[in-house]
Amino acid sequence: MKTFTKFKTLAAVSAAVFTLGQPGAVSAQTSWDMATPYPDAEFHTRNIVQFAEEISDATAGELSITVHSGSSLFKHPEIKRAVQNQFVPIGEVLMANLFNEDPIFGADNIPFIASNYEDAKALWDAQRPLVEAKLAEDGIRLLYAVPWPGQGFYTNKELTSGSDLEGMRFRTYNATTARMAELLGASPTTIEAVEIPQAFSTGIVDAMVTSGATGVRTKAWDFTTEFYDLQAWLPKNMIIVNESAFSDLPEDQQKAILDAAAAAETRGWEMSQTVSTESVNELSENMTVHQPSAELSADLGTVGETMAAEWAESVGDEGKTILEALD
Repeated sequence: MKTFTKFKTLAAVSAAVFTLGQPGAVSAQTSWDMATPYPDAEFHTRNIVQFAEEISDATAGELSITVHSGSSLFKHPEIKRAVQNQFVPIGEVLMANLFNEDPIFGADNIPFIASNYEDAKALWDAQRPLVEAKLAEDGIRLLYAVPWPGQGFYTNKELTSGSDLEGMRFRTYNATTARMAELLGASPTTIEAVEIPQAFSTGIVDAMVTSGATGVRTKAWDFTTEFYDLQAWLPKNMIIVNESAFSDLPEDQQKAILDAAAAAETRGWEMSQTVSTESVNELSENMTVHQPSAELSADLGTVGETMAAEWAESVGDEGKTILEALD
């Protein structure tokens, strides 16, 4: 009920804001609020702030976007619905969060099939038209998408092959990571992010998967000793806008948004790669950083092929088209 009330209140506010952009309105200036789930210091948020500034500059302030970071406007799971229903015109979401709506959104969450930025970009180029079509069905336009740094394994023992993970209590956070753990012979264990240090120290979990950037932010060296820089997958955040709100803007403002979005996507991919390198360097100063052995890489690749086949089957011909981009 509390969420519904918030939606209802913000709907009224949003309606008033949208009116500013309508023909015959008292002022030609349009002000939008933007919902984002991450803190100001996160590179995704910094990129978005620059995106908003470039739009304001290009339109001489006639279109201004106020970025509400850290889930201060809507919680992360609420943002896509809020944009869809025009409670807020524009927002940022982790694409994989929409997997339950349609598996097409989960292509970048399949592990060990796109393990570097070049492959991740090829995957995105193939996935993008299908993502755009799915969002359009809900009255949403995709503006751009930027990946997180690649995911790696954190453990307290060295890994030489996939069999070393057998029997490990592996911290998982969604169905994909749980399936990966199962295929590796590990025991999937659901642990909230805030509970990770205690879970390791008490032996509830023995291993986890997350990015080097998250490892730095959580000081993973306080509870693990080994990091495997696998680049297992590079999940993407996407910036979306309500199609009706976008279409109501003058053409020059629409162009300003699209131009700024293209620039933000290019800049964001570069920022992600920089953060990835810097994060791994900082981890190496505090724990042992490994590149996977040939045997471990082969074992993980087999898991990736199995999960990719399962995913493609759930999607159909569209899924095969996306995966063919990596051949």
